[in-house]
Amino acid sequence: MSATATRTAAPDQTTTSTATARPDPRDRAVRIGAWCAVVVVGLLLATLTAVVGTGDRSSDTPLDPSSTTGSGSRAIVRVLGQQGVDVAVVSDADRVTTDDAAADSTVLVDDSAGVLAPSVARRIARTAPDVVLVTTDPGVLEAFRVDARPAGGSSETTVASTTSCGIPAARAAGSVTTGGVTYATDDPDLLRCVPTGSGEDRRWGLLRADTAAGRVTVVGTTDAFRNDTVTRAGNAALALGLLGSHDDLLWYVPTAGSADAAPTLGDLAPPWVPSAIGLLGVVAVAAACWRGRRLGPLVVERLPVVVRAAETTEGRARLAARVRDRTHTLDTLRVAAVLRIGKALGLPRSAHVDAVVRRAAAVTRRPVGEVGAVLVGGPTGDDRALVAGAAALDELEDAVGRAVSGDVRRASRTDVPTDRTDRGSTSRTPQRNGPPAPPAEPPPTAPTPTTDPRPGGRS
Repeated sequence: MSATATRTAAPDQTTTSTATARPDPRDRAVRIGAWCAVVVVGLLLATLTAVVGTGDRSSDTPLDPSSTTGSGSRAIVRVLGQQGVDVAVVSDADRVTTDDAAADSTVLVDDSAGVLAPSVARRIARTAPDVVLVTTDPGVLEAFRVDARPAGGSSETTVASTTSCGIPAARAAGSVTTGGVTYATDDPDLLRCVPTGSGEDRRWGLLRADTAAGRVTVVGTTDAFRNDTVTRAGNAALALGLLGSHDDLLWYVPTAGSADAAPTLGDLAPPWVPSAIGLLGVVAVAAACWRGRRLGPLVVERLPVVVRAAETTEGRARLAARVRDRTHTLDTLRVAAVLRIGKALGLPRSAHVDAVVRRAAAVTRRPVGEVGAVLVGGPTGDDRALVAGAAALDELEDAVGRAVSGDVRRASRTDVPTDRTDRGSTSRTPQRNGPPAPPAEPPPTAPTPTTDPRPGGRS
């Protein structure tokens, strides 16, 4: 009979699956249009990002000699030009190291971006006699033989006195602001100016050291070169004294990616690494599209067999028995018992287990601790404790059921003798445990006589 039912249901199942699997052309068009819209929006966003990213960023570059913004240095360049100083902005170290005019010029090495290679810095230290250095790279400081290390930025707007400084340009300025970068050093031979902090936290904003060709002045107080702070205190006097000591000024700004820049991680990697990374990216995108694509609409299919819900419970029970997890097994029984008892007592499903324990104890007239030990309990050590706990749960659930149905005396007392005899039944004493006695069977009755329905029939 089962085989017949299966064969009969097969055509309906095939018809349902075929009808469900057939896609709707309108839904497909909607999906394609949505994906096209997403792609178009993505391309527009990418284009806008590229356009904005390739815009003019010169105004955001710190100490840019051609920028008129607050972080630029256009003001000090104009003042130097008015005083007869020829300012030349270069980005090639060869102009600094091989040009004959460099011997009679001041060289400003603006390495604010920290891209200058230490080897190029050593070349400049060997050829340029007067160097003004702006950098936060310890390698560049070491290349110029400056025993100092960057100690972080200084955002203070205080004014420091420089009247006792050993650098003539700073001493002539009298005072400068301390905004910029500070340096920490233990070299007593360095000339140090513009102090900040005290004690072991003492930092300096202006240093001077000797090089193979002459001297180098490390400027951390870059407020003296900025357009928005050059007029404060003696910043302008300090900038003009450091940069205007010669008739020519070579403003050297190394750029990233040039021959003077330090090699990056991409430069040190083998040539095939970018291609391999690109290929891996394409493979990742293809794998995402392959694994993430829709295989089609869902198809509802009737199972040819009936799976009993009890098989899940039996399977979990076998797993618990195999690993001897008695505590988890008894806790599962306790949770189910709490839900059933709470439902029998009229409590909501979200009621706390303490409320169920108190209500069950009040109904069955038992101590709260005894009911709590049955419904909550603790770890189960052996099989005997597991069986005893399960039996206690059954007994408590039966007691709650009898109490709710109105038989409170039987639920609360174990043995209640009675002499009452019902009519048509024998006297019996109810017991707390065990099934109730079967009802008395009625006495046999004589069979009812039948009569032959034919004419003249006998009974």
